[in-house]
Amino acid sequence: MDVESVECLSLPDASMDVDDGDSHHHGHPHHHIGLPLHHPAHVWPPPRAARSPRRMRRGSGPRRVQGRAPPAGARLPPACTSCSSAPSAPTPCSRPSTRLLTSTCLLVQCQNGHTLCSTCKARVHNRCPTCRQELGDIRCLALEKVAESLELPCKYCSLGCPEIFPYYSKIKHEAQCSFRLYNCPYAGSECAVAGDIPFLVAHLRDDHKVDMHSGCTFNHRYVKSNPREVENATWMLTVFHCFGQYFCLHFEAFQLGMAPVYMAFLRFMGDENEARNYTYSLEVGGNGRKMVWEGTPRSIRDSHRKVRDSHDGLIIQRNMALFFSGGDRKELKLRVTGRIWKEQTNPDGACIPNLCS
Repeated sequence: MDVESVECLSLPDASMDVDDGDSHHHGHPHHHIGLPLHHPAHVWPPPRAARSPRRMRRGSGPRRVQGRAPPAGARLPPACTSCSSAPSAPTPCSRPSTRLLTSTCLLVQCQNGHTLCSTCKARVHNRCPTCRQELGDIRCLALEKVAESLELPCKYCSLGCPEIFPYYSKIKHEAQCSFRLYNCPYAGSECAVAGDIPFLVAHLRDDHKVDMHSGCTFNHRYVKSNPREVENATWMLTVFHCFGQYFCLHFEAFQLGMAPVYMAFLRFMGDENEARNYTYSLEVGGNGRKMVWEGTPRSIRDSHRKVRDSHDGLIIQRNMALFFSGGDRKELKLRVTGRIWKEQTNPDGACIPNLCS
């Protein structure tokens, strides 16, 4: 895109804490694993000699404590001596950097008791990487049970997620966790920055130099000197702040099949369930004609390309855009107006639009 041939003019608008357990509980005593502060390696669980002995009344057995996660800073002992996997979330253990086991991955052991995951067993040609003894098909059921019983915090716990999950469902949650980071919504370049919403707003303003506006109505004029060149032309992103939220207005040109088109759409800087609380409209016209689009903004969880390719926005054919531009139809001059509102329910149960001041 020729940057010098594109102009966008903005006109002013109308306006986990972990419970340590308590050794003084009454009733039946139960086992739980503590982490001695003096243990230098911070291994979870600590060596057997470091655990304090417990007396048990005859006939009473240990009770399993649910919902426990290893204390902060503790690391789990490796379950596989080859890839150093620890029984944690269900990620393929064939990648050494993950240090994780899948829910279907089996743990085997050699005659000397060294453990290995079934994926690595084939990779080391059925030889124990520690003692070089031949590996059989002896499964380490005890360690498999430990892996199944672990409950670990979401990896976004530092960002506020309080959830704790069994290891086999942790990854599934993290893929949809509402505390996960957002990707930069800027469409003019392949930006790899990710962060929370306040960070991205500052990033868009300081690094991408986008237009920042306050208010829920807008009136933009898009100009292009050669409207017949529509190959992936993208105008500057505009960010609006209203209702305490941020919205991104996109406008660009691309080929829809064989037809060149212009498209405008709005994205919400937040999750999809929050985006459904808002509605927006876009209007473009000229020469006594106009087109109006109304819809719900898409979340920036959906990429810019995904929203564009779904045609979820105001689409203007080039010939119609030139008609709206007037004159000799040799220059694109489109004025796009719009507004954002939030649906509210009155005491009678009817939904009424709420425009920000």
